[in-house]
Amino acid sequence: MDFPKNLMYTRDHEWILFAEGHALIGITDFAQRELGDIVFLDIPSLNQELGQETVFGTVEAVKTVSDLYMPIAGKVMEVNEKLSTHPELVNQAPYDSWIIKVQVNVRGDRSHLLSADQYSNLVL
Repeated sequence: MDFPKNLMYTRDHEWILFAEGHALIGITDFAQRELGDIVFLDIPSLNQELGQETVFGTVEAVKTVSDLYMPIAGKVMEVNEKLSTHPELVNQAPYDSWIIKVQVNVRGDRSHLLSADQYSNLVL
């Protein structure tokens, strides 16, 4: 299982990649394996300001539906449109298949986020 060191992780199995003034958010390799074949993502949160741990959408797999949680407060700027027609990309490359792009406050609380080592210890 892969845990890229340049990402931060949540206990809810989302990953976050911080960039200049924004961040990309997706689900981890562990999460996609647990879910199985992903068939649909419902992300109705475009242009919404959402608090940390707020549900920003759902991911539907063949046998289950799971909520997606915001790792950090921010405004949803963009949704990865490729996933609307090819949700299986999350299974094939979970760390290349970001789900949303958010505008974040540089001073937002990040103390709850896990490093790659901390996350791997949580799930392995």
